[in-house]
Amino acid sequence: MIKGLWAGVALALATLSAVVHGDPGDERILAAREALRTGDRGALEQLDAQRASHPLDPYIRYWLLSNKLARPDPAPIIELTEFLLQDPDSLLAERLRADWLRRTVRDEDWSGFLRLYADLREPDAELRCHYRTARLNLGDTAVLAETRAQWMELTDSHGACEPVLRALATGGAVGADELWWRFRRQIETRSFAAARSTLAWLPAREMPRLASLDHAVKSPEAYLDRLPANFAATRPGRELALTALVNLARQDDPRAAQVRFQRISDRLDHEERAYVHAILGHYGALARLPQASEWYRAAGDVAMSSEQRAWRVRAALRVEDWHMVESSIEALPATEQARPEWIYWLGRARAALGRADEAAALYRRIAGEPHFYGLLAAEEGGELFSAPPGNGAVTANDTARAAADPGLQRALALYRLDLRTEAAREWNWALRGQDEGFLVAAARLALNHELFDRAINTAERTDARANFDLRYITPYRPLIEPQVRERGLDIGWVYGLMRQESRFIAPARSSSGAQGLMQVMPATGKWVAGKIGLPGYHASMLTDPNTNVLLGTSYMRLILDGLDNHPVLASAGYNAGPSRARRWRDQRSLEGAIYAETIPFDETRDYVKKVMSNAVIYAAMLEGRPQSLKQRLGTIAPRPAEDQ
Repeated sequence: MIKGLWAGVALALATLSAVVHGDPGDERILAAREALRTGDRGALEQLDAQRASHPLDPYIRYWLLSNKLARPDPAPIIELTEFLLQDPDSLLAERLRADWLRRTVRDEDWSGFLRLYADLREPDAELRCHYRTARLNLGDTAVLAETRAQWMELTDSHGACEPVLRALATGGAVGADELWWRFRRQIETRSFAAARSTLAWLPAREMPRLASLDHAVKSPEAYLDRLPANFAATRPGRELALTALVNLARQDDPRAAQVRFQRISDRLDHEERAYVHAILGHYGALARLPQASEWYRAAGDVAMSSEQRAWRVRAALRVEDWHMVESSIEALPATEQARPEWIYWLGRARAALGRADEAAALYRRIAGEPHFYGLLAAEEGGELFSAPPGNGAVTANDTARAAADPGLQRALALYRLDLRTEAAREWNWALRGQDEGFLVAAARLALNHELFDRAINTAERTDARANFDLRYITPYRPLIEPQVRERGLDIGWVYGLMRQESRFIAPARSSSGAQGLMQVMPATGKWVAGKIGLPGYHASMLTDPNTNVLLGTSYMRLILDGLDNHPVLASAGYNAGPSRARRWRDQRSLEGAIYAETIPFDETRDYVKKVMSNAVIYAAMLEGRPQSLKQRLGTIAPRPAEDQ
């Protein structure tokens, strides 16, 4: 039995070796990919006719069929059906179904759409909306009732949902209050085109002039300063004034909006005044204004977006108003209250209010989970973080299953050809519904092939309290450690930051142009090179791991020196720029956890929390002793007068 099992492992690994180390047909796959890019259907047809035994052969066929679907010619139904029947559960079958569904939408073949849609595993937002439209066009009026029940949740829905939403609005199933509510949320999220569409669903006599809307959006201060005396006589007049207040609060100091609000508040009704106070509270909290909590308090129980509700808690945290922290969290919907951040901060509020037992019960709900709030909650109970002593063993059977999996084999072949987007899709699709043993084996397979991001992401699908050697890998250590020592940095922090920046993908490049293991921007690299005396700098050097780590760790040192030697500030500065990290301080000392929680940029707030919790876990693993996140977060000193 054991002998046979290991024979299976050997066969799977031999097959895998052929996939990873090259195939004579690789050039054909790359030629087909280029033909897809240029729209050369003739070349695709020739390459498809040369079918071999390459693991990526199905891609050529998929690319050819996708090209055909994109053209105005009749859809090749027989070819499409044959492809889907060959491997109906594959990623390519899913993608072809999605392509074909979009073609049926273009052709207005709604019956065909519904037949295909039934087999789609993971429809995206656009296709879910088209599904509603298909049902409506085929006379299924139940879709209207379903959509009506979700009206409030569909404010930011894909544009493909518009036909059903419009049918609800123009058919009288949705009232003016709900239309104006939708309009407000779209204005708040700067979805101005969608907001104009919503206005078009109002009765003609209730629609404001679109030129006035444009003025309120683009020049809110001037609009408010020139409001006609009778603006409040109509709903559109009042709503456009609210629109201008929203845009002024967002574009400028919210206090400028508050001054103009005071001039007209007596001409608004109670709900409208409460709404403006919620807006002022939200943007005031983002601007770290101490009066933000008072504005939120004046808003009362007016309907708020999830983001506004979250910032009501953060505004109270910033001034350490623990009564308001508690009441604001208790006012959240149950699904939001269940999030780790609000469990932790509710515990902190109750502890501050003298209810230690209630606080301890809340901490226990998340203590030990390996994330920012789980680590903090454990510390509130007196438990520092220690890395688990070991990890689960991978059986020979699990190793063989992962090595032989067709999806993972295709992913590895795609990575070999540097088709990273397709490779990541294949890898993730292959992991769907897999058991723990398979996932751990797949993570180890990725690590063996130096696919560090896949190793981490796959391990993160497993037991949250195990497999830390895969979740928190330490590649490039001979390169990184000497540079860390030379600059006097904490290696746990450096690894924690690098894990968050690139997942250790050396050729990683962000949409903003940041490059390499430490995601250094070309301009930043040039500035740092000048500071450290690195000769001959040019941006292409950022793709070299040695130079990238040299510049990245040097930048960390420079930022740390300029930001009170505080890793929380320096982490924020690395992501959003040192000047912002300075401005986000308060006029008084601030707990590091509160500073992190009230960073106004969503990306940076999440980044800092993850870098700091990563640093604790890496330190525990590398130093072999318990670590304190609270100690690392420390206290943020007051903002100096020159940064006020």
